Amino acid sequence: MRGLGDLEAAIMDRLWSYRRPASVRFVLEDLRRHREIAYTTVMTVMDNLHTKGLLRREPVGRAYIYEPVASKEAYTAQLMREVLASGANPAATLVHFLERLTPEEAAALEAALRVHPPKGSP
Repeated sequence: MRGLGDLEAAIMDRLWSYRRPASVRFVLEDLRRHREIAYTTVMTVMDNLHTKGLLRREPVGRAYIYEPVASKEAYTAQLMREVLASGANPAATLVHFLERLTPEEAAALEAALRVHPPKGSP
């Protein structure tokens, strides 16, 4: 899994925000409120996102409706895991990460650890 390109991210953000399946046409009309874009471009990107495993689709008539395979939070968490695993020293990477947390981010991390403590914690 890798990060998303600009158009991929715009499409995924819209699909995550809908919280329901959507057609290429629906996404296209939403995107057109902010930029000029062709139907075939949106269709191709959504097909590519399906091929990458980020979207699932169901046929409806002669078209498909698409929805994200995972939530935005689950996708982001997977990216974070992959970046952490790609470093030579995960402990040092985590220390640098923790040093840069804002107070709000640190509070969110503490709350998350209370909900889901690390394996082997008392």
